[in-house]
Amino acid sequence: MIKNNVSIVTLAQRSRAIVACAVAVCSLCACSSDDDASEDSTTEALEPSNLSFFVTSSTHDGDLGGLAGADQICQDLARGAGAGDKSWAAYLSAENPGGEPVHARTRIGEGPWYNAKGALIAEDLSTLHALSGDPERFITEKSEQVDGQWNSAPVNEHDIMTGSGPDGMLMLDMTTTCEDWTSNTLTPGPQVGHTDGMGPNMDTSMARFTSWNGGHAAQGCSASDLAARGGAGRFYCFATD
Repeated sequence: MIKNNVSIVTLAQRSRAIVACAVAVCSLCACSSDDDASEDSTTEALEPSNLSFFVTSSTHDGDLGGLAGADQICQDLARGAGAGDKSWAAYLSAENPGGEPVHARTRIGEGPWYNAKGALIAEDLSTLHALSGDPERFITEKSEQVDGQWNSAPVNEHDIMTGSGPDGMLMLDMTTTCEDWTSNTLTPGPQVGHTDGMGPNMDTSMARFTSWNGGHAAQGCSASDLAARGGAGRFYCFATD
């Protein structure tokens, strides 16, 4: 009788062990399935987009950490928008004392470029530099329009730092490049363009009002001076490949 009881107990223990193992395996499968779903979701969220141009959603002063720092800001914002697989450059000119001047138009590749809504900005450099500002075209990587004259926003932010003339070349006539984008104290400020292509009261009668990249000089390189004439320290980013 004792032996039979021992056998019964042993069988019961084995049965419980088998059930426990089965539960553990099922739990592991469930975890694996959840992990796979999570990975799939992450992969889907980071799929490359056709985004290749934007106005920075972030705002700054004239100290961007130089051209390299500005390029990194573009790269980081693009990555957040799912376009980090491309190489990005800031549309900024620089004086580059002791060397050759840097022109914004030579930093951004050859095109074509598309905004966050998939709209074609320009096929090439010539087409790009023949454009006027447009609030529906010149938008952020988040598909947001920039407040400006077009919507009579209480705070106008349509001034975009470029340090360039309408042709995309360095412009220093009565302007600076904020010590090549490393200073937030210099005055006057950099050349700026208008995302909306409009002057006061939506005026489009003058070229400096309609230019997206070379309209007028900002008051200075500090955040407050950039804001004084209608800006917020934004700049343009282009995919170079």
